[in-house]
Amino acid sequence: MRDFITDSTADLNVSLGGLRLKNPIMPASGTFSEDLSDVFDLDVLGAHVLKTIMHDTRAGNPTPRVCDMQSGMLNAIGIPSKGFAYFRDEMLPYWSAYRAPLVVSISAHSLDDFARLCAEVSLPGVAAIEANISCPNIEADGKAFAMRPDTTEQVMTRLRAETDLPLWAKLTPNTGEPVDVARAAQASGTDALVVANTVLGMSIDIKARTPRLGNVMGGMSGPAIKPIALRMTYQCAQACDIPVIGCGGISTLEDVLEFLIAGARAVQIGTATFQSPTTMARLVSELSAWMVANDIRSVDEIIGTVQAPEAGVFE
Repeated sequence: MRDFITDSTADLNVSLGGLRLKNPIMPASGTFSEDLSDVFDLDVLGAHVLKTIMHDTRAGNPTPRVCDMQSGMLNAIGIPSKGFAYFRDEMLPYWSAYRAPLVVSISAHSLDDFARLCAEVSLPGVAAIEANISCPNIEADGKAFAMRPDTTEQVMTRLRAETDLPLWAKLTPNTGEPVDVARAAQASGTDALVVANTVLGMSIDIKARTPRLGNVMGGMSGPAIKPIALRMTYQCAQACDIPVIGCGGISTLEDVLEFLIAGARAVQIGTATFQSPTTMARLVSELSAWMVANDIRSVDEIIGTVQAPEAGVFE
């Protein structure tokens, strides 16, 4: 196991959606598992965000589910899940042994199922709930809840009524109304916004003339989507009073700093962990060292310091 040393003179603590984290680095849902404990001490992270669970067991999409792209990865995993009972009996006891706050990502295809699962996962040992509202809503012709402000408000209002835990909304970049969706989530009692999930894309095998994913289309992640995620983070941070967690294409210290300067209070690391399992721990260490080198005592001195002209704000 590799050790990463954090300089104690830098205050990396952040206040985030009802939680106090010791640093702003955490995993993106779906890219984090207990296997990483063989690589580094998982308690160096600000929080642990688990792979999205659904109430019942789910096999996921047909294979192939992943294909490499020039600047990232295209995937159509389909949220395979062992269900709530497995989470309660097997996963929760394991993750509760760590000091880092546990954030449970949940998803469902209807309002009633979402609300039921939110209530069920509100258990001792769970620090916050991340609602993956980027998934299809069968009550809206399969469109994701977060595609529109009205469906965002409906689902987040229902979830808020089911739990007293900090509630985060994971938004989608596949909408033309990101600011209105973010405001709808805030108005519904959401404590923080995760901006954002993957960008819908497609790839074709030109020899076989068939899609390279078994589900035809999938979500693009990695460096290619960073400018999109950064733009959305800036927009949402400007428009909302609740904290924003940046997510999308982050792999270097410079990426982390860009998101913090744009207004994010924390960041989530996804695809980069597949390429280098120690990425998150390295970023914690590098952020601390950079702050010391630049005489910055607190992360709060970085957050939201972008110097942008008023004309640069788009909705």
